[in-house]
Formats: sequence, structure tokens, C-alpha cells
Amino acid sequence: MRWILLLGTLIGPSICSREKFFGDQVFRINVKNEDEMNKLTHLVNSDNFMLNFWKPPSAFTRAVDVLVPSASLQSVKSFLTSKGLEYSVTIEDLQSLLDNEDEEMRHNEGKERSGDEFNYGAYHSLEAIYREMDSIAEDFPDLSSRVKIGHSFENRPLYALKFSTAAEERRPAIWLNAGIHSREWISQATGIWTARKIVSDYKKDPAITSILEKMDIFLLPVANPDGYVYTQTKNRFWRKTRSRSPGSRCIGVDPNRNWNASFAGQGASDNPCSEVYHGPHANSEVEVKSVVDFIQAHGNFKCFIDLHSYSQLLMYPYGYTVKKAPDAEELDEVARRAAKALASLSGTKYQVGPTCTTVYPASGSSIDWAYDNGIKYAFTFELRDTGSHGFLLPANQIIPTAEETWLGLKTIMEHVRDHLY
Repeated sequence: MRWILLLGTLIGPSICSREKFFGDQVFRINVKNEDEMNKLTHLVNSDNFMLNFWKPPSAFTRAVDVLVPSASLQSVKSFLTSKGLEYSVTIEDLQSLLDNEDEEMRHNEGKERSGDEFNYGAYHSLEAIYREMDSIAEDFPDLSSRVKIGHSFENRPLYALKFSTAAEERRPAIWLNAGIHSREWISQATGIWTARKIVSDYKKDPAITSILEKMDIFLLPVANPDGYVYTQTKNRFWRKTRSRSPGSRCIGVDPNRNWNASFAGQGASDNPCSEVYHGPHANSEVEVKSVVDFIQAHGNFKCFIDLHSYSQLLMYPYGYTVKKAPDAEELDEVARRAAKALASLSGTKYQVGPTCTTVYPASGSSIDWAYDNGIKYAFTFELRDTGSHGFLLPANQIIPTAEETWLGLKTIMEHVRDHLY
């Protein structure tokens, strides 16, 4: 019995109870025209197959990634073949990738419990990320501080790090957001790496030094803490918040459809069971409202950047309309320079453009809200990769992803520094 208890401790209750995906696969389906898109939409909307979009339909020239449960494999293959839809299997054995990810996390947690420093090349629990935020604030008290901006639906604190070189309360500021979609673990990992990079490079790198001499930076590395914990304890591919919808058995709201920017418009759903459910009203999610209230109370944010994954995209408003944003020309030029800087490290190529025409219509998004509320420099990064691993990007790609993303972020922040308004 003692050995059983010890084994349970080592494996961890979260991993033991987490949903399994034995035999499940990820299909890449090539959609070439509107007719094929309609066929695919019909397939995914069928409750019989229990499919889940990883990369949903967008421009017709782009592939769609779909998680297919093992029980539906033959039926889905038959449907695709009968409708003439081309597909390939990008992930043959989903559970084996999850097992590898779990094993790496357990190994790293053991090392850190034994006294090793925080490993930025590993994925971490919410508690570990919050502890590292404390460490950063303690190690650099003259530059950084931890700020509680609110709490989640399940009453977890929402912590941001503030980086500032001045005592003024409302200097021009930049907001860096990460982890709003909980299954996109590379975004939270890149967020906490970025926090350490800022404090480490201050007074060493002239660019970040000059940015912080003129502006403050706020970084929220886990914008959806309930969802993030759920991905580590129950379902690795959970996307939404964990709030309850009255009258529905389904849980959660897509927090990037919940902002007050053409709320409940195109690209969002009024079905509480949908992955893109917009919620009962704008800012219904306390995680979203906490950020909105903080930014509005501050009143002097000039830039808002949201980190997501995956697809390697750098986008700007609008998502809710094909209409060009008034500052689209400047935003496009800045985004292209940022993408070029990012690619200079490892050759990682990013597609650049407005959200609506680069991927798909999406109302109620964070960057559209920011832009419509006077924050001119609003951008979304979709980080690595383009689908080989999807949301299960191996931990050995965390630091390379964060390092190249930093070059893009720094390019944008330098432009903001030089074009304050």
C-alpha cells in the first residue's frame, strides 16, 4: 500500500485523472472552395463524430486541423473520401505525445523541487509560474512588481507583472497578454520567459532600456488560470473559461469572443457548448472584465499584444469586419518589420495581416476591443508551429519560440516608444 501511495504521489493526481486520448488522431483536411468548406462544416457540426477543431476553417487556401476520436476514425475517413475531401494524418498517436509531455513535466518538477532553478525550457503548473513571478519581483524590486488585477471565476488570483523605472502611476504603457486560451501552453511559457528577459536585459540591451525609460510594461502570463489548471488536471485541450452557463450543461466561454467589440457578431456562437461561445454578454467573464477595468482605470495604454498559438501569424484589427482599420497601413508596416525581425533568428516565417482576412471573422476579440478603445498598436501573435505538433509543441521548442518572439515584440515596442500619441 505504501508503494501504491508513493506512486500516486509521484505521478500526481492531476495526470492520473486527466482525460485520455488513446487512439485519437489529428487530421489535416485541405479545403479548396466554398462547397468543400460546407461539407467539412457539416461533418464537424455533427454530434455523431465528436470532432474538435484545432485550426478551424479560414481562407480557402489554408488547411484545417481536426481532432478525431478513435471511435470516429473510420466513419470520418469514409465521409471525407465519399465527399472528395483531401486529408492527411498529422498526429498519428495523440496519447503518446501527451504521455511524453506529462513525463517531461514530472521530471522537471522533481528537479525544481530538489533545488534547481526555474527551467524556462519546460512547461509549468500555475503555482510554479506564480512563484516565478514572485521571484522576479523579489530579484528586481526596483524594476518589477507583482500586481493583482482581479480573480478568476473559481477565485484564483489574476497576477500581472509591472515593469517600470519611474514612480509615476500612469506613464504610457504596454499590455502583454498570454494564455487567454488555456490549451495554448506555449503562450504562457513564452509569457513568463519574456518577464525574465525584460528584467535581465534592462541596462544591458539599449532597446529595452530605452523603452522602459519612457514607458511601463504590464505582462499577464496566464490570462485564463481556471482553464489552464483544467488543462493540467482534466482535459489537456480545454480552451475556454470555467464559468457556468445558466440553463446549459456546458461550461465555459471563449474569453477571446467576450470583449465588447462587435460582441456576438460574426465568428462567435450563442451556443454554450461551442468552443467559440461568446457568453451571455460582453465582459461576462471576470477574467476579461478584470483586464478591461484595469486598462480603463489606468487610462494611458498605447499598445496591447495578445500571445496565442498556433499557426505562426502576426495580426492586427479588425477581426469582426473586413473593413480596414483607420491605422491599417501603419499597423501592417510595423507587423511586417516585427515578423522580419522574428524570422532573423531561426528563419521562422509568419503570415501578416488583419485578423478577419488572414484567418477568419472573429468578433469580441481582445485586440479589436483595445483598438476600438483608443489603443492604437494592437496585435495578436499566433506562435509556433504550423500544425506538426499543434497545441502539443515540445518543450524543447519553448526557448527558441520565446527568443524569436522577443525580437518581434521588441520591434513593436520600439515603434510604440518612438510614436507615442
